Amino acid sequence: TSARVRHVEPSAPMTFAPPRPVRGPLLLVDIGGYTAFLQAVAHAHKDDAFADGNVPDAYAMVSSLLDGIVGRMVPPFSLAKLEGDAVFVYATAVDEVPRGAAFLAALRRCHDDFVARLGEAGVRWVCQCDACARISSLDLKFIVHAGPYVIQAIAGREELSGPDVVLAHRLLKSRAAEVIGHGAFALVTDAATRSLEVPTDLARPIVEQYDHYPPVDAHVFALHDLAS
Repeated sequence: TSARVRHVEPSAPMTFAPPRPVRGPLLLVDIGGYTAFLQAVAHAHKDDAFADGNVPDAYAMVSSLLDGIVGRMVPPFSLAKLEGDAVFVYATAVDEVPRGAAFLAALRRCHDDFVARLGEAGVRWVCQCDACARISSLDLKFIVHAGPYVIQAIAGREELSGPDVVLAHRLLKSRAAEVIGHGAFALVTDAATRSLEVPTDLARPIVEQYDHYPPVDAHVFALHDLAS
């Protein structure tokens, strides 16, 4: 008996939206102290956390903090993604976002909202353990860069890629905190200050060096020095 050959219809070719090259500002808003805080909460509540659906209040509070950052930055920026303890936003054109001193004021207002939400924790939380009380130690750092990047479709969603996107993320590990001593700060690269016409009279200069990149000139602003 001859074997029967099964006819299989050829599948339709997969289609992808072509990568789109753009140029504009990139902004990362990172919650400093986030990982240590949640680890301390998880340890303090190790006997009761997540049992029977019980989630420590700290997780809801962190969600509120991230939601507040997105609410302040989007619009005028577009949300690229949430990255654990950071919000990554972008704009495809410089004229979509505030410029000059208005841009710095927008960062300060975002930080003011963040601090206000932290203050709500003492009123809303039931738990007063030492770990949960460390919520007040959280603070923000802003990384602002500008340059060319590519928007491409990956797994059904838009992703940003390119050397300047990588550089913005590497700057999260800069020496900016050492430069200002303590507190919330904004690190704005020289490329971003030129693109967004950001005044630097209140900033301290910094130069960062990373493999495969030329030296990165930037300016560090202490958030408490900026008018809101």
